[in-house]
Amino acid sequence: MSIRLDKPWRGVDEIESLGGQLGVFELGNAEGEVLYVGFAGGRSLFGLREVVEQTLAEVEGAVGFRVEITTAYRTRYQELLMVHVADHGGLPPANPPEPALGKLSPA
Repeated sequence: MSIRLDKPWRGVDEIESLGGQLGVFELGNAEGEVLYVGFAGGRSLFGLREVVEQTLAEVEGAVGFRVEITTAYRTRYQELLMVHVADHGGLPPANPPEPALGKLSPA
């Protein structure tokens, strides 16, 4: 299993196919660059479908998404942020600062 979220990008027209599961997601621009990493946790009423749809409307330039269903959404969310920092030197542009984010050295 890859530490990176390497699933294919899906277009906004595919939001209807998302269910109410818990998990993590990435939003990307037309070039496939990650603009935002987020999660749908236990407090989201309709899981990934609700949170991805809402966040897509808020993140400027986001035209696609990819998701990973997991009950360990908080840990996986932080892991994806740490991988992004290791690969790009900082958080995705639309993510707010994450105070206690650790360091990761992916291969």
